[in-house]
Amino acid sequence: MAKLEIIGPGDGARVQFGSLGVRFLVDGLRSGGGFALVEHPIEARSLAAPLHVHEREDEYTFVLEGEVGVQVGEDVAVARAGDFVLKPRGVPHAFWNAGDGPARALEIISPAGFERYFLELEPLVRRAGGPDPEAIAALQARYGLTMDFDSRAGLIERHGLRR
Repeated sequence: MAKLEIIGPGDGARVQFGSLGVRFLVDGLRSGGGFALVEHPIEARSLAAPLHVHEREDEYTFVLEGEVGVQVGEDVAVARAGDFVLKPRGVPHAFWNAGDGPARALEIISPAGFERYFLELEPLVRRAGGPDPEAIAALQARYGLTMDFDSRAGLIERHGLRR
């Protein structure tokens, strides 16, 4: 018999990558592999992720607070609290906080699995001596993720984001 579970606002493991936070709410073990759910707090006027492509999973973003800029393929928009954004696998996408205050979004990852990427990335980014680019590239390849780091400067400039 299933038992009631409530995940409170202070619950869930958390990691932070610069201006992007990740709070883990539902992982693939809990959902039977169907989906994962994370919360992304994003600092004001900051890039959360440059253009990137997921080979294996779709992402769905529900904006809870603030203004989240998104690019999916060639389309660009600003999603506000209550808006829902679909980011299909195989399509380049990026997102950022387009506002002057904090933003928060729930991200559904389907199927589950990619949520573990953030947990594995944290020690590679925070290691003594700085990030390990080779290990990060290997991690991204293992998760079917292609990052376009060269897109950062253009996104920051076009959308008036902080460096």
